[in-house]
Formats: sequence, structure tokens, C-alpha cells
Amino acid sequence: MKNLKLMAFAALTLITVSACSNDDDTATLVPVNEEEVITTVRAVLTPQGGGTAITLTSRDLDGDGPDAPVNTVSGSFIAGTVYTGEVSFLNELATPAENITNEVEEEGRDHQLFYTQTGGNLGTFTYNDTDTSGNAIGLRFKYTAATTPAAGTLTITLIHQPDKGANGVAQGIPTNAGGNTDAQVAFAVTVVNP
Repeated sequence: MKNLKLMAFAALTLITVSACSNDDDTATLVPVNEEEVITTVRAVLTPQGGGTAITLTSRDLDGDGPDAPVNTVSGSFIAGTVYTGEVSFLNELATPAENITNEVEEEGRDHQLFYTQTGGNLGTFTYNDTDTSGNAIGLRFKYTAATTPAAGTLTITLIHQPDKGANGVAQGIPTNAGGNTDAQVAFAVTVVNP
């Protein structure tokens, strides 16, 4: 009987030791990159020759709640004017507000912004920043307003893990980008004569 208890204890010890073996030595650990909460998207476009900056702001302070984002545009773009643009992303549900922009830039190989327009020719967008592989990110850009008055919708889209080598993506066309949309906001904008 004593030998039976000793054998049972030995078997239990062996099972416990083998169940707790450290197999992590050969495994590759992959860091978890949690998706950030983005409540606010702000684009500031400053005329290159001087003048009043135009600010586009989208705020969704209830996150995934039922309220729609509040989108504002501080003014009209001037026809033929070249603007230097910069986009920032915030999580205003955190206290203090968390700036997500630096993370987007640091992980530039996994992010790209797209500027699309519908309803009228608002002008052209050119990327002014690149990731470590030389591909566009889009946090900084140049916008040349159309030479004639126009009205339409400007949509700013942040895509996570786009295929930056896909057809048209380097030119700012999101159709073949794939990936996941981290943020997408639409603004009603106008281009007016000086």
C-alpha cells in the first residue's frame, strides 16, 4: 500500500513537471499591438504664401456610441492656392487626451492616409512624408486647390496595414489598398474665388 502511494505521488510529480515545461525557449514572441481609440481627427491646411489656415475637425466623443461625429470646417479654400497640410489623431476619451499621431508616424510602414473627393474637383493632394521604406504615410501633405470654384466632399481615411505596393496606392488611390480602416471622416468643403 505504501509503495502504491509512493508510485502515485511519483506519477503525479512527473505529470506536473512535464505539464510545466518551458516550451517558450523556441517560440517567437509576437508583441500585441492593440488598436488605438481615435475620437478626433484634425487637419490643418495653411496657405503657403500666408493667410488664414483652414481647419477640418471631426470629433466623436462617445466613441462607438449612438451619436454621430461632429464635423466642422473653419472656412473655404481659395482657388489656385497651395496649402501645406498636417493631420493629427487624438483619443479624447483618455484624460489627458492621448495623441495617437506619433504612433501612426512611428508605425508608418503599417499606415497610410488617403484623401479622396466626391461631388466636384476640389484640387490635388501630394504626400509630403514617407515611412522607413520610402512609401507615403500622408500625415503631411500639399493640397493645391482647384483653380475654379467648386463644392464637394473631402474624405480623409487612415488605413492600417495597406498594401503600399498595390496599383494606385502610392498615388493616393485607396481602391487596391486592402488593410483595415482605422479612421474615416468626410467634410463638406468649398473652393471659392479670391
